[in-house]
Amino acid sequence: MGRNVTKHNPDSRDLTDFSSGTEHFLVLHNDDFNTFDFVIRSLVEICKHEPEQAEQCAMIVHYKGKCSIMSGTMTELEPMVRELINRGLTASIE
Repeated sequence: MGRNVTKHNPDSRDLTDFSSGTEHFLVLHNDDFNTFDFVIRSLVEICKHEPEQAEQCAMIVHYKGKCSIMSGTMTELEPMVRELINRGLTASIE
């Protein structure tokens, strides 16, 4: 695919400076409605995660309340956050 979206390691402590304005993070938040399978399937389909990565993100969201699942520009992340929200997931760009 022609997309230059960097998959963000949710355990990484090396976060890009938000003040640069070019790097943003797609964040998935915990909810009490969606199943692990649905979240994992959504991350694979929308964010092109590998199943193992999607499962790890889902676990982090469950136990920590949120997880940075990708980094990229607003232009790259906006369609993904919209689709996650359209599926009933709670997501934001930070």
